[in-house]
Amino acid sequence: MTKASASGHHASDAIAPLFEGAHTHIGVFDSGLGGLSVLRALHARLPQADLTYVADSGNAPYGERDVDFIVARSRAICDFLADRQVDAIVVACNTATAAAIHVLRHAHPGLPIIGVEPGVKPAAAQSINKRIGVLATPSTLASDKYKRLIESHGQGAVIVPQACPGLAKEIEAGQLDTPALRDLVERFAQPLREAQVDTVVLGCTHYPFVAPLFQAALGSDVTIMDTAEAVAQHTARLCAHRATAGKEQGVDHKFAGNIHLFSSGDPQHLADVARHWLGLQGQVSPLP
Repeated sequence: MTKASASGHHASDAIAPLFEGAHTHIGVFDSGLGGLSVLRALHARLPQADLTYVADSGNAPYGERDVDFIVARSRAICDFLADRQVDAIVVACNTATAAAIHVLRHAHPGLPIIGVEPGVKPAAAQSINKRIGVLATPSTLASDKYKRLIESHGQGAVIVPQACPGLAKEIEAGQLDTPALRDLVERFAQPLREAQVDTVVLGCTHYPFVAPLFQAALGSDVTIMDTAEAVAQHTARLCAHRATAGKEQGVDHKFAGNIHLFSSGDPQHLADVARHWLGLQGQVSPLP
């Protein structure tokens, strides 16, 4: 869920269900390929919006970087997206959200910036035995933002955090069912099985791509929760409001659901993964 999504009703709620992204350009970024899971949800919810996606794959994964580095890269990428005149930015990276979103919002006060965070609140509502596992990067689990999230929304549940060092990096390689990946999933699933959790939160946007492996390792009785849909819905509400305001001010752009992909690593690898994993086609460029 997003921080702002808990703030109550928005004036645009009535029109948001009808809004498909016309007159809207949304920037999305992640340390690498993980944010493609959010891009997929955004494209499905807002098919008429233009989407610019930045994968900082040359510096991935953020979960194993220090905070200053993550903040500096997040600022540089947000500046790049703002220069492309986006109407909103989605920080499709749990680690970058935890480390940098307050800095990004301060740097771009007029621009909606939506973050992602582990869906502890919906998991607490969903869980029957109130035992919840959280799969995330070491950096996310160590962040003050995560600690505040547990304090605010744990709702008396037993939260079992499970750091997953190396998992995002393995997913970045682009193969989603390798022996090495299965070994990592099994290692990180075992403590959650032993803790008898009935609900598991995917606290990194890379992890939905290996959700089938976690489901097999945890068992069919365990519910796995991803927040990409909630992020897309919240972004739609914010953009519906801005698009309405833009029409009133006579602003008119022509958008047709185009996707432009940028990578600080190998742009062709990003394009191939977007096509093979998600069926998304888009123009691809190196990140300047």
